[in-house]
Amino acid sequence: MKHAVLFGFLLLLFVFPLFVLVGYALDPAWRYPQLFPDHIDFRSLSFLVREAGPLSRHMGGALLYSLSAVVTTLVMCYVPARILARVPFSGRNLLEGFLLAPALVPPMTFAMGLHFMFIKIGLADTLPGVILVVSMYSYPYMLRALIAGFQATGDDYVLCAENLGAGRWTRLIRIEFPMLVPSIMAGGSVVFLVAFSEYFLVFLIGGGAVPSFTGYLFPLLSSSDRSLGSALTLVFVFVPLMLFVMMEWFVGRAYRRMGLDV
Repeated sequence: MKHAVLFGFLLLLFVFPLFVLVGYALDPAWRYPQLFPDHIDFRSLSFLVREAGPLSRHMGGALLYSLSAVVTTLVMCYVPARILARVPFSGRNLLEGFLLAPALVPPMTFAMGLHFMFIKIGLADTLPGVILVVSMYSYPYMLRALIAGFQATGDDYVLCAENLGAGRWTRLIRIEFPMLVPSIMAGGSVVFLVAFSEYFLVFLIGGGAVPSFTGYLFPLLSSSDRSLGSALTLVFVFVPLMLFVMMEWFVGRAYRRMGLDV
């Protein structure tokens, strides 16, 4: 009974704001104490259809640098996470805390120094520059997830495969990577959400040359048109949600093909 009450509370807490956004998108004049909108206005929906081209371009740019940040942080963090999780040495906790520090630094403080550096090396106003800066800002989430994954799985399976003659790449692809998929999904989800929802870093380093959905959304959120802002916010929520559902389905199907219970 307590679990049902808790689930209902969480469902209300996370789903109710979506209903409010739907109400504002359909009726910008909806006000308290009205429980439901008085009339339905499809102006925001017609705007989404009319601006489908620019919306797709900005959404595609956001998905591109967000997914690229997930891959980049995975490459950046794999070896450090493995060392921090399995190699005991003096000062390990201090080093791990130092590597996790970017998660505690405000984006503005983090970006101002990098912007000057990126201008000098020619990465400002470019897509690689945006991918690099959001990766450098969000990699602590992937690092922490991989460290936990390496600690949970241990190295027994890898040592067993090595004793049976498996090479380095075979051990990586056939043993370590499948065992780390849950950790990669956890860390990658947070990295994707941080990169996808980031506005200041993308705007500063991208300089407006790199399309982003937050750059398209924020001016409308700051305007008085709540209908358009609510409709675009629903799109902003819907796209990552559908991506995570597809990822869960794909990984579950791959595990079932390998005969693993998920």
